[in-house]
Amino acid sequence: MNKYETVFILTPVLSEEQAKEAVTKFEGEIKELSGKVNHTESWGLKKLAYPIQKKTTGFYFLLEFEGEGDIISQMEVSFKRDERVMRFLTVKMEKHHQEWAEKRKSRMKKNAKPATAE
Repeated sequence: MNKYETVFILTPVLSEEQAKEAVTKFEGEIKELSGKVNHTESWGLKKLAYPIQKKTTGFYFLLEFEGEGDIISQMEVSFKRDERVMRFLTVKMEKHHQEWAEKRKSRMKKNAKPATAE
């Protein structure tokens, strides 16, 4: 099984709930295609470098997953068919990329503020 990382941008006209629903849909499709989702991140609403479909912002999400090589072509079809997705990019994670991703995740956990009980 190969490891992959996909970053995709959802249209900003969605609510937070709708954006989360789209991410859940893609996670489910990965699982249906015999893949395994390792990590999901929401980077929030960000300004785009250039307008896409006359929009200047978008919801950014990152998915790390494992699967066989044919999973990518099937996921790309799914991203292209979903009108909520403005752009996406999938890369295969090599050894150094995987190490860097693990360091990034551990830094994020250290920097995360603990929840306070009220």
